[in-house]
Amino acid sequence: MPGRPSLAGRSLLPVLRPTSGMGGGGSALKVCADHRGGINWLSLSPDGQRLLTGSEDGTARLWSTADGQCCALLQGHESYVTFCQLEDEAAFTCSADCTIRKWDVLTGQCLQVFRGHTSIVNRILVANNQLFSSSYDRTARAWNVDKGQVSWEFRGHRNCVLTLAYLASWDLPGAPCMEEAMAGGLLVTGSTDGTAKVWQVASGCCHQTLRGHTGAVLCLVLDTPSHTAFTGSTDATIRAWDILSGEQLRVFREHQGSVICLERLERTEETYRAIQPPMSCLRTTAPGDELVNRHVYSGSADRTVKCWLADTGERVRTFAAHGHSVSALKYHAGTLFTGSGDARARAFDAQSGALRRVFRGHAFIINCIQVGAPALSRAPCLFTGARASPVASASEGKWEVRSRAYPGAENPLAETSPSVGLGNRSSRRCSGRRRPEAERGPCWGGGTAGRALQRPPHAPRPQVHGQVLYTASHDGTLRLWGVRGLPRSPPPRPGTPKRSLSRLFNNKVGCAAAAPLQPT
Repeated sequence: MPGRPSLAGRSLLPVLRPTSGMGGGGSALKVCADHRGGINWLSLSPDGQRLLTGSEDGTARLWSTADGQCCALLQGHESYVTFCQLEDEAAFTCSADCTIRKWDVLTGQCLQVFRGHTSIVNRILVANNQLFSSSYDRTARAWNVDKGQVSWEFRGHRNCVLTLAYLASWDLPGAPCMEEAMAGGLLVTGSTDGTAKVWQVASGCCHQTLRGHTGAVLCLVLDTPSHTAFTGSTDATIRAWDILSGEQLRVFREHQGSVICLERLERTEETYRAIQPPMSCLRTTAPGDELVNRHVYSGSADRTVKCWLADTGERVRTFAAHGHSVSALKYHAGTLFTGSGDARARAFDAQSGALRRVFRGHAFIINCIQVGAPALSRAPCLFTGARASPVASASEGKWEVRSRAYPGAENPLAETSPSVGLGNRSSRRCSGRRRPEAERGPCWGGGTAGRALQRPPHAPRPQVHGQVLYTASHDGTLRLWGVRGLPRSPPPRPGTPKRSLSRLFNNKVGCAAAAPLQPT
């Protein structure tokens, strides 16, 4: 079998800092340049106090959201970090070295190494005391979080598995004949073979195969109450599926390029909570909290974002103004934030589609966007990141992905961009370094542990106004931006039905979510 991708023999990426002409539209408050390679992913802790980044330099770093200071360096991977997820007491990272690692967020020490995959690990998801992973080896796996042992190996895809989503057993219908099969919940995977599969976690069996796409499935998201999966593909369509029956419900057409990302809200309009990192367990919702007249936002290689009515597939509006493929989306309080291959983040009025602000300063593609609250102010913040491996070709209207799969590995997508340099690492031991206590920001305290917190009766609803925008990029920097002056979301009209919000799911080439239709 070919060797694994390694950091050895590759040059370090230069750290590019903003010049005097790069800040228009949104001014950078702080630039953090500790990573020595591009940042591939970022994840926010459930209490909003810490941020985890995974990088091309083979390391992950923990940051304080209060002051942007690096709190700990997580070393041990032998190749670049593809994805990361931050939980209350542990951080999880996966890598092109075929392993997953679990870290103590207080000491920075590696607690567990998960071995078994035979190729690049693309994504991980921690849910219901289990760890799920997807890989270029065409499998997904379920692991015991504490023991590091494989519980199930999900085989059936004919090409690499990209995306993951989990539906807990208590969110599934309670038909007696299905109780045993559904006891462990359902895992949904999307693959470059053009299919999505639904797996019974308790048995490891394939429950349904969702066929219909004619291209790779790049992103997916679940709507928990309706048991509906939305998938985006290189065939330029979004499809809605009943994951229990496998029926294709509707097709969303009109994009002229690959659908790279989808967006859905993460909290109800009536509940304030610390936002959890991507790829975590789906939030459960009470009966009757189904999304009503919900919107689905999709970002594409055609340089646009489209807003759709989820129940009918009707396009509501189009958000233009991007100079490259749209790679990341986040809806929050009436504002739609986007990240693009043109290295800019943008803020749109979600109702009118008007462009409100452009954030300039990064030199490479924006990867992912998160909304959270700083540890001290508890005001909402937006976290974004920039991808290092996929390169979008705007001239051809296609999303071209340069896979770092080792030589000889099957690459289902075009490899057209120049190689990105990586750096040697002095140590490959599983170790961690912490900053002295005096140098660290106040990011180690307790918090809400991701619980849904009911706001006081007269507390104002969280607004975009006064937020801080956090961006991480392939230029190796983490940037903090001021976003004062953005429009506020209008309050819901009396009698408006409750609207539930689900988890955001992302993959190397996309992310996914849905938002409710605002009353008019």
